[in-house]
Amino acid sequence: MDVVRALAICGGAARRPALTRLGIDDAALRRAVRAGVLQPVRGLYALPTAPPDHVALLQRRQLITCRSAAPFYRLWSVESAGPLHVHHRRGEAFEGQTGRCGLLLEPHPHHPVAALGDVLIHALRCLPLRESLVMVDCAVGRGDMALEFLRDRLVGKRNGRARQVLDWVDRGAESMLETLARTSFRQAGIRVEPQVHIEGVGYVDLLLEGRLIVELDGRHHGEWAQIKKDQRRNNMSVVRGYSVLRYYYDDVVHHPARMVAEVLAVLAGMNVPGQVSRQAGSCVPGATNFAE
Repeated sequence: MDVVRALAICGGAARRPALTRLGIDDAALRRAVRAGVLQPVRGLYALPTAPPDHVALLQRRQLITCRSAAPFYRLWSVESAGPLHVHHRRGEAFEGQTGRCGLLLEPHPHHPVAALGDVLIHALRCLPLRESLVMVDCAVGRGDMALEFLRDRLVGKRNGRARQVLDWVDRGAESMLETLARTSFRQAGIRVEPQVHIEGVGYVDLLLEGRLIVELDGRHHGEWAQIKKDQRRNNMSVVRGYSVLRYYYDDVVHHPARMVAEVLAVLAGMNVPGQVSRQAGSCVPGATNFAE
């Protein structure tokens, strides 16, 4: 492998150890520098097209972590704006950054990114409940992370809030909206079954109290053929004796309290046997309110 190809694998820039792991020796690096490969600082090599922020991370010996590493690992993420979350061995951060210190695992071998386990642990310690939960739900659901691995590394009183988030993880979640809506309803004391198969309808996103179907549509769920299919599913659900509510990205992400209030109102009017009156947020004493 030549130096240019190795640097491309590393995102356009890399320090010498990363290139050595790809089989690049010192002689090849000297030839590459003479041929035009940049050397911003000693031990760091970059293509002319390397993103400046990527080069800056390497120069500062920082790693992307927490919320900022979600795109790299293709994790669900509620918020993408805000400061860059970085790790430095001394916790150093620059303007526009939020610093994190402490790693349990070796970082990514080719990119300035913390290992997935450290990314999730930083998120659990740093972010609000719903933001960290969707990241963990995604990783656990794909089989990229074991829930027990995280729980075993979040011991002690200072990690109590992080362990509390893990109690809401569902290994079968199929989308970020499902995770957010499911947890909002469960925190309101509503019995929720995800991905239930109903004869003549198919799989529904959420079944509440055994009678109310909640379907969740993402931001790009507006094609006419899909709309007709959804309406037919709604009709068949009603024929089968269920009520149906449908919520969209804005409802689930930005107005969860309003969504929960509507669901509670519908459930209250359905006269479900054994149902008791509930107040939003009353399910788990001491738990963080998911709508906050």
